[in-house]
Amino acid sequence: MKILIIALFSLPLVLFGYYQGQAKEMKKAGDDMSMSQTMKSDDMMKSQSMAPRHNYEVPSDTVLRQRLTPLQYEVTRQEGTEPAFNNAYWDNHKPGLYVDIISGVPLFSSTDKYDSGTGWPSFTRPLEPDNIFVKEDRKFFMVRNEVRSTLSDAHLGHVFDDGPEPTGLRYCMNSAALRFIPAADLEKEGYGKYVALFK
Repeated sequence: MKILIIALFSLPLVLFGYYQGQAKEMKKAGDDMSMSQTMKSDDMMKSQSMAPRHNYEVPSDTVLRQRLTPLQYEVTRQEGTEPAFNNAYWDNHKPGLYVDIISGVPLFSSTDKYDSGTGWPSFTRPLEPDNIFVKEDRKFFMVRNEVRSTLSDAHLGHVFDDGPEPTGLRYCMNSAALRFIPAADLEKEGYGKYVALFK
């Protein structure tokens, strides 16, 4: 009888302890879920902040394969590299703009182009900084800074810190990722705002 009485008095305490433990576990799970959602939200904000700010839709892979040459596709979509000294613009000295082969946005100007001796078109700076972005490239057992076009996400080349003044940078690009528009054609091609650069 004594045991039964003790058991009856102890039961509420046991149940209270059990439910208190459950409440702590549920609160912890809720906190964890809240933290997880916050992290996902932060990741989404970062992702959105890197997204193109213009109403531009990258053509489908099928369309790009039809529109681009095999080399242009390999460079821009598969992060390939064209041969040095055997590409369209490495020794181009004409005045004009270099635009993204896919989206057509202006990327570089001949006014910032120089002969780097590498066999690829090289520039000291981009014409419109917002039209490119740089990301870390760890391929081939080295760390480099890859340059990509913001709108089309096309691989353009790499940027190095061994360039001349005034920036000390060398934007080493692939001709296959670019289209050159001579200064004389800027107006009719829709790039009239840049004509003043070449006067």
